[in-house]
Amino acid sequence: MGYEVDFIGVGKESKSGDAIAIRFGNLYGGRDEQTVVVIDGGFKDVGAEVVSHIKQHFGTDRVDLVISTHPDQDHINGLETVLMELTVNELWMHLPWTHNQGLADKFKDGRVTDNSIGERLKDSLEKAWSLFCLAEEKNIPVYEPFTGLSHTSGHICILGPSESYYEELIPQFDGMPAAKEQVEASFLDKVASQLKQIFAFWGEDKIYDDGVTSPKNNSSVITQLIVDGKRMIFTGDAGIEALSHAADQFEQCVDPAPLRIVQIPHHGSRRNVGPTVLNRLLGEPLSEGEERELLAVASTAMQGEPKHPRKAVLNAFTHRGARVLVTRGSGICSSSEAPQRSGWSPVNPEPYHYTWEEE
Repeated sequence: MGYEVDFIGVGKESKSGDAIAIRFGNLYGGRDEQTVVVIDGGFKDVGAEVVSHIKQHFGTDRVDLVISTHPDQDHINGLETVLMELTVNELWMHLPWTHNQGLADKFKDGRVTDNSIGERLKDSLEKAWSLFCLAEEKNIPVYEPFTGLSHTSGHICILGPSESYYEELIPQFDGMPAAKEQVEASFLDKVASQLKQIFAFWGEDKIYDDGVTSPKNNSSVITQLIVDGKRMIFTGDAGIEALSHAADQFEQCVDPAPLRIVQIPHHGSRRNVGPTVLNRLLGEPLSEGEERELLAVASTAMQGEPKHPRKAVLNAFTHRGARVLVTRGSGICSSSEAPQRSGWSPVNPEPYHYTWEEE
């Protein structure tokens, strides 16, 4: 059994996004011996690239499963084209407007109701609502990807979020009324931007366990794929809190398959990973020159730096033995037991960064 995992290039300028196309099974056999999966579709114009990629490289116009990790435009907008132009058997996405029971009690304004909150979520998450409506129109079954959901192929399962954790996050989504207990969110703080020179030496993690990302990002679907004794994890924009919950599931998994591919969350943002959760998922840091058989990929825009990716994040994955790749607006494919592709060549791993400029 083989696989192809394609991180499709998103962001020809400075805005990063995610679009991943996956094929696994007998890749030398017929379509019925293979499973095709799409995780996110990038911006609207990327949807056509995803469609073209699947037709050209996977030789099919049928997708077994589409997963929308969360409703940010750089992840969800292109999926409309995927659903319109390909035959999609199943869509996994969260439906926050259906999790509105008792939600009105969470807010200061006593005039809001559970129904009005549900309608507000449809309005504020317009692209998610329209994608759901399109799926219904095309009779595509929709399932919510909470912890433990698995695909009929037997190779895919969801590590996070749990339904209860997801429902904790909804009241904090953008566009919601003021909560009864308003929490200061460090990720919303506005500070003056100033570049500074950073110096590092091998093994020094310049990321921290107190990083905070938005509730919507923490609602990202975290997907595990195990093929031919190799484990892969796709993280969307999940932050430390969400990844820590997923690590609980990761550690409890009875399948001993070692981790071979991991998506660096949120395009390599520094607030999404910390040393503790990386140690749980990847293993403890190694000595300089040591490596694990592990590929870590950050999907970033061509001109996304210094924000996407952060050099400190890339170094942290390198410390733990990963071979780190960055898309920078171009496609990257990792494959095993798969036909060779004409015109595709090996990508040089990211060098270790001893100095860089950072905001």
